[in-house]
Amino acid sequence: MRRFVVLFLLVVGTLWGAVNINTASVDELMTIKGIGRKKAEAIIAYRTKNRGFRSKEELMVVRGIGPKLFKKIKDQIELEGP
Repeated sequence: MRRFVVLFLLVVGTLWGAVNINTASVDELMTIKGIGRKKAEAIIAYRTKNRGFRSKEELMVVRGIGPKLFKKIKDQIELEGP
């Protein structure tokens, strides 16, 4: 039941707001259409190594996220301090 509640809150949160790529968990990142577990883990690994993202566009440096995917998801993400 707890897992359902957490998943529900993540989905509802995504519908009303963008996902902060500097603070989101793997599960939160996976609510972005086109981001699966491996890409979410790669985002977090990059974020950790580089002390956060400084721009949305920096997300394209992460393996598997190119200009085409970035264009599709840029409105689903937000960037607040590392």
